[in-house]
Amino acid sequence: MNKVLVIGAGLAGCEAALQLANRGIQVELYEMKPIKYTPAHSSPLMAELVCSNSLKSKKEDTAPYLLKWEMEQLGSIVMESALLHSVAAGGALSVDREAFSRHITERIESHPNIRVIHEELTELPRERTIIATGPLTSSALFAKITEVVGDGLYFYDAAAPIVDGATVDRELSYFQGRYDQDADYLNCPMTKEEYDAFYDALITAQTAPLSAEDEAIHFEGCMPIEAMAKRGRKTPLYGPMSPKGIYDPVTDKRPYAVVQLRREDAEGTMFNIVGFQTNLMFPEQRRVFRMIPALKNAEFFRYGVMHRNTFLQSPKHLDDQLRLKAMPNISFAGQITGVEGYIESAACGIAAGIFAACEINHESVPVFPTTTALGALIHYVCHYNGADFQPMNVNFGILPPVTELKNKRDRHSAAVARAKSDLLELIERFHLR
Repeated sequence: MNKVLVIGAGLAGCEAALQLANRGIQVELYEMKPIKYTPAHSSPLMAELVCSNSLKSKKEDTAPYLLKWEMEQLGSIVMESALLHSVAAGGALSVDREAFSRHITERIESHPNIRVIHEELTELPRERTIIATGPLTSSALFAKITEVVGDGLYFYDAAAPIVDGATVDRELSYFQGRYDQDADYLNCPMTKEEYDAFYDALITAQTAPLSAEDEAIHFEGCMPIEAMAKRGRKTPLYGPMSPKGIYDPVTDKRPYAVVQLRREDAEGTMFNIVGFQTNLMFPEQRRVFRMIPALKNAEFFRYGVMHRNTFLQSPKHLDDQLRLKAMPNISFAGQITGVEGYIESAACGIAAGIFAACEINHESVPVFPTTTALGALIHYVCHYNGADFQPMNVNFGILPPVTELKNKRDRHSAAVARAKSDLLELIERFHLR
């Protein structure tokens, strides 16, 4: 009987498991929750979103849109669930995180070719295996991985707080989109005096301690707000607190600073503080973030947390099919490979599942063109030739450029059209639907 072990039921693991199962392969999906949780996980559901609830831009001339489109063509369960359980978020695809995860969990648990085993694996299996344990791989398993590959790399990632929507002062906030786009964000304006007081409190607030041997290496795309602020008094004003494109509906004047809240659920009972990833101590989060006028009485459903994300030196250790060169029976998928972000991790899981299924079924293994977003990500992970390999979000910089057009938007639109054509051709040639 053809069988593959998939370790980890996060976004990448669920995608890989379904790609295999839908191709007639028996899958044993190992997930240590709810027996054991990592520092960032709290839900027993699969595909838990531990940071933001946003799956990035829906705009058709962006790389995140392209990757999501490619995932849809390849039968992504993440995209299926995201589109079913989306919440209003302007130009971004954001989801009700519990409904999103529950849908994926039910699909996995009901599939006849998948057996879910709630157990922590602490050894590298001898069977054909896909490791999709993410950047929070348990210490016991990662110790076994490092015996094969050497030291793992890491950075620190952070999540933003979630507040009770009923406790946000609606007289001191207003729904509005930047530059008159969809009014899906609840804006909390601040004057210069309010911002200065908030800034001074933020940079002097107590942070949660890191382990003694760790150096705080932050991922630039998810930097704690207090670390960002320490780069300069105005730095947050060019980041998550930028007032650009926001105007007070009463005075029609632009505020000095704005904190934006994004719905966590369709009803708007919960809101995420956009861009406010943090490692502040919980009492400090309550004290400092309540200095934002509209949040003066805010109640917190979840405080922000920071956690260590570990990833492989993948260009050195993985082949073109995401298999471990030293142990080809083992593949890796998701953030542990060095992709960064929800959709990037899920897409990597799709690829790992397809590669393993083709191998087991004795079918030709597709090579995703680097002109596609997925192909470019895999190429980056497996072939980056610099000395400073770091996690990568999807972006047009990793795709071959469209040089014949001068306008950036036109170049991006052309790159999207090229990718769509190339992926559809690949899907037809290898019968990937």
